[in-house]
Amino acid sequence: MAELLTVARPYAKAAFEYARDHEALDNWSNALASLSLAVTDSDVHRLLGNPKLATEQKAELLASVLPDGDDAIRRFLDTLAGEGRLNALPYIADQFERLRAEYEERVEVTVISAYKLDSKQKTKLSNALKKRLNRKISITTQVDKTLIGGVILRAGDTVIDGSVRGRLNRLSEALTA
Repeated sequence: MAELLTVARPYAKAAFEYARDHEALDNWSNALASLSLAVTDSDVHRLLGNPKLATEQKAELLASVLPDGDDAIRRFLDTLAGEGRLNALPYIADQFERLRAEYEERVEVTVISAYKLDSKQKTKLSNALKKRLNRKISITTQVDKTLIGGVILRAGDTVIDGSVRGRLNRLSEALTA
């Protein structure tokens, strides 16, 4: 996995820069998401691994999920196929979305709470995060009754555990240390 992530970075950066410069971020996001889903399908994955299939055939197979008309995405796909990197498409799509979020100064935040948050609580939390992170915030909420109380915030690689369960675990570790 680490190898594919390393391989994906320069391709994602090139795709992002092209899409940004040509004002086609939405088209590229949608295309990469579709290609990523196609590659992770078990039947397609098996076909892409078949050495009897020519590189052009593999690219053509994946191109069938794309809408007609965007030659740049098709050329990108042909390049990936020629380099034997089609299996990196899910990682490329993920890296592309990270670059796009950074460019658009937005962050996806997952809030896990012990109880369902009402709209007033979401707005208050969103405003506080927007001020602290200096980004546009998009909140997704989940409920986990085992937290007892409080919330866990996940924004990219950052995790803030303000749950009662987390505090009890830290207290337990401190007492046993």
